[in-house]
Amino acid sequence: MALNHLATRYTCSWPWNILVMLCDGRIVCGCSDPYAQRVLGDTRTTPLHAIWTGETITRLRADLNAGGSAFCGDCPLKLPLAEGTAPPQRGLDVPPQPSRLYIECTAACNISCFQACCAPETGITRTREAGMLDVDLFTRVVDEAGPSLGRIDFFNYGEAFLHKRAVEMCEYIKSTFPQIYLYTSTNGLAFTEESARRLARSGIDEVTLSIDGATQETYARYRQRGRFDVAMATLRAMVDEKRRIGRDVPTINWRYILFTWNDSDEEMDRARRIATEIGVDRLTWEITDHPEGAFSRRFVPGSPDYELIRYEVWDTSNLCNAIPGATPRARIDVDTAFPSLPIIGRRGKTLKVHTRVRNLSERPFPRVASYGRRLVRLGAQLCDQGGTVTERDYARAWLPHDIAPGQEVRVVIEIPAPARTGRYQLKFDLVSEGVSWFEACGSQTTLKPLVILP
Repeated sequence: MALNHLATRYTCSWPWNILVMLCDGRIVCGCSDPYAQRVLGDTRTTPLHAIWTGETITRLRADLNAGGSAFCGDCPLKLPLAEGTAPPQRGLDVPPQPSRLYIECTAACNISCFQACCAPETGITRTREAGMLDVDLFTRVVDEAGPSLGRIDFFNYGEAFLHKRAVEMCEYIKSTFPQIYLYTSTNGLAFTEESARRLARSGIDEVTLSIDGATQETYARYRQRGRFDVAMATLRAMVDEKRRIGRDVPTINWRYILFTWNDSDEEMDRARRIATEIGVDRLTWEITDHPEGAFSRRFVPGSPDYELIRYEVWDTSNLCNAIPGATPRARIDVDTAFPSLPIIGRRGKTLKVHTRVRNLSERPFPRVASYGRRLVRLGAQLCDQGGTVTERDYARAWLPHDIAPGQEVRVVIEIPAPARTGRYQLKFDLVSEGVSWFEACGSQTTLKPLVILP
């Protein structure tokens, strides 16, 4: 299946990490296969581990190591290789199970998104051999793979919560394998108030609601047959239930795709006000290049207007936020006796660096979290003399307590001296553990020269 003779060569890491289970139990390679054109196996007849280590996917991995495979077809997940660049070489001896699994409950949907590949009129449901995922099959696959999974994405094509037992499935995942990070994306239209609240109590880690507008008129231009009031009622119920039970999960996102009809300042500011009033964790804009006549020209990446919202865009960073003051910002000052001089240490010794950390945003920085993710710590990254990061996770320090908006605290971070003498730099930044460094969403870092003596 190798494509070495073709000029276009590419790589892909999906077959080494992720599988996607369709609602009929078949396994496909990647989340961009709406019509089931790249089937790896069938869990109705074959254990998941046998598919994961089987002949088809093993041959695919070998072909990708050689620069491409006929199996991939026109999959948009392929990453082209520059001319003369050798494809990354990944091992063919993989763990017994994937580390991440997409689960599709159904390919059916309760609305028709304008010119979407998964709209009901495309016939996507006819490409599935079952309309709804069998719960016994779901349980068997999750039980088999669960001990090895780090994440389950509980969606694919269709609206997952049209399945009458979808919330129950989420509860099963989190009660049986609490270590799994469980994420879902939904249009929010299939919920009653009680089922929305039940999902918020299920232990699910993150829920994204796709609501592309701030009024019924703009929202329904893309989400055809959708009801803005119903989607917002679901959003409100989930946020209210999370607040009522006093949990820090799920993280609740409002994702808003920008089109020509909903990208005005007035409409976007209205969404910001609603999100602030409800209390969602995150509002972000989604940038798309389709449908051809509908996507926002105003916010094309690289445009001046795009730069104004760059740290509010979904794909920029998992910390980006369009709610005013919600994107994390910090200032870190390094306290030394002689501020103009570098930090000096000796090889093999531990340095204690005193810092002052100020919260410049309008939300607190949490010191702890219920499951060790999204808590904030001070980090030091080791850089070479020119400032290039050589070791990103070099050192960490706990905050003394939650840092309120505008508050400054002193933090001592212990840094192991590099093994070799010479000149380095330390980059100080805050990190939301398991999510992202603050720098990725526009927060300033602090660079300090470091000299290591014998």
